[in-house]
Amino acid sequence: MGISAVLAAVGVLVCLAFALPPGNGGDAGATQSAASAATTGPSTPTGTAVPAAPTPSAASPSVTNPPPSAPPTSAAPSPAVAGGAAGAAPVPASSAGRIKPGTSYQGVATSYDAADGNGACLYGPSADLMIAAMNHTDYESARACGASVLVRAANGASITVRIVNECPLPCAPGQLDLSHEAFAKLADLSVGRLSITWSLLSPATSNTMSIRYKTGSTRWWCGIQVIGHRNPVAALEVRTGSGWRQLSRTDYNYFLSPDGTGCGGPIRVTDVYGERLTVDGVPLRPDVAQPTRVQFTRH
Repeated sequence: MGISAVLAAVGVLVCLAFALPPGNGGDAGATQSAASAATTGPSTPTGTAVPAAPTPSAASPSVTNPPPSAPPTSAAPSPAVAGGAAGAAPVPASSAGRIKPGTSYQGVATSYDAADGNGACLYGPSADLMIAAMNHTDYESARACGASVLVRAANGASITVRIVNECPLPCAPGQLDLSHEAFAKLADLSVGRLSITWSLLSPATSNTMSIRYKTGSTRWWCGIQVIGHRNPVAALEVRTGSGWRQLSRTDYNYFLSPDGTGCGGPIRVTDVYGERLTVDGVPLRPDVAQPTRVQFTRH
């Protein structure tokens, strides 16, 4: 009886196995998914971005300019100056304005009565009258002041003049208004207008440059002028407690410190070739041309 019952139960199980359809996962798949979820934890909701771990970027190279108060360096010995130390150092030649070294300009020459040779640059009377007024455009707020210019005429004649004045509009770019004395070296004054080419010179000189404070200058306001410089002056700076400060230039060829900063202190002058000279020990004495012992290099 017991054996029969066992055989009957086995038969029932076999019948059920054949009755189930093949490939039916049934609840086993659900059970496996639940188990998987329990193992891996909650999934990320659809549409939510998972930020990636930040990747450190390569450090950008930095360019550090020397502090304004850093003294200029030069392979050449520093020239001596009146009352203190000096330094000469090359700086970018972009200091040049409209009148650039090594460039030839075309224009016309006219002439004017230069009287004693004083002009807009306020240098005072000239030792000779081989001088000229630069057209308004190339005068460039007095940047042309003191420039030595080689002037060539189409007839082959040439002359060197120094810029001491401004030729106002309608003087055209490239035009030079020569003193009568200078024009006469190129052609007869009756010609009136003469086609020319001209270029910047860096003349020979045994003189050093001077510094002059404008009349009325005090330690609360001052104007500074450079005189007798071989090459045109591109910039002038005064020393402050935090470094060097560049002063603005006027059309009448003085660099102004409207609040008195740096007045009576060290002065740094840069020419159109990029050379810097530092001058110490120039007392604040208005309207006096005080010589230094420095001069720009000849080019």
